[in-house]
Amino acid sequence: MDYSLNTIPAREIIPGFRGKLVHGAEMSLVFWEVDSGSEVPEHHHKNEQIMHVIEGRFEFTLNGVTREYTPGDIVLIPANVPHSGKALEACRLMDVFSPVREEYR
Repeated sequence: MDYSLNTIPAREIIPGFRGKLVHGAEMSLVFWEVDSGSEVPEHHHKNEQIMHVIEGRFEFTLNGVTREYTPGDIVLIPANVPHSGKALEACRLMDVFSPVREEYR
């Protein structure tokens, strides 16, 4: 199956976080456009997650440790570990989740 980011509709999952989602049998892929100042509150989930910063600056807290991430940075987020984030400027991010992020279907 093929996809194009140009034709996938964006969904606002959290205020200021608009995602284009692709789901396979065992994983989900999300391309995010994030407004400056938008925040994702601390949470955790059963999914392992990999976050890649494509554009912008994103402040991310993983298990109580906060760092600023910039284009090219990648963060591995283990399952069930608390994390949160804030866009310090408009960002483009990519997340991979395994297993599928069912609540995003």
